[in-house]
Amino acid sequence: MIPSCSPSVRRTVLRAVVVLAMLLGWYAADGGSARAAQGAGDRAGQRAALTVRGGDVLYSPGARCTVGFNARSGSAAYALVTGQCAARGGPTWYADPALTVSVGVTAGVRFPGNDYASVRYTNTSAAYPGEVSLGGGAGILDITGAGSPVVGQSVCHAGRVSGYRCGTVQAVNVSISYGGGTVTGLFRSNACADAGDIGGPAFSGATALGVIVAASGNCAVGGSTYYQPVTPWLAAYGLSIY
Repeated sequence: MIPSCSPSVRRTVLRAVVVLAMLLGWYAADGGSARAAQGAGDRAGQRAALTVRGGDVLYSPGARCTVGFNARSGSAAYALVTGQCAARGGPTWYADPALTVSVGVTAGVRFPGNDYASVRYTNTSAAYPGEVSLGGGAGILDITGAGSPVVGQSVCHAGRVSGYRCGTVQAVNVSISYGGGTVTGLFRSNACADAGDIGGPAFSGATALGVIVAASGNCAVGGSTYYQPVTPWLAAYGLSIY
């Protein structure tokens, strides 16, 4: 038998759920009376609170893609995501797995050969700072520019699963073959990565270098990570890091 709750207990539980929902930033899309009672000012406040950074995830039917970096062309902002992921989704991208908060549309995809794509942000109520989330409590890093990797250079990346990892660039102009075809012009580091890290941003200091596209091994045994360089990506779409 399920025990009943007194009215005071129910009110306490309800208040706790409301506070938790506010803290987590839940977005409710039902058509009930609660939505009808919600004012336009409240909805605008929720939308304005949405921020998408590098390292965050965009969703589309059939795809769940990590944003490598944010970039821009004039006043328009874009997300850089891997081509292998973007090819499975689109054309509309959302900030939530329930696909209720749209944030952008696919602007271009190149895969195989290259492994990059861009998503043009269309939700003007959201913020798209030139920062990356490092994950695992490591904080946020402001990315101020882009550069080409050099053998021996230090590099760090932020994976959705493995978190913040660092190593050294071991090789450039690398070609690999994986699901979907061969990709050329990649670079490799000895920083480890785990399954689920694809799309994570790689950088040296505040300079964007590339985005994770493949890995060998894992962070339990060690291994290598392969990246799509960001400079040819930006040139292909006429974008810049900010």
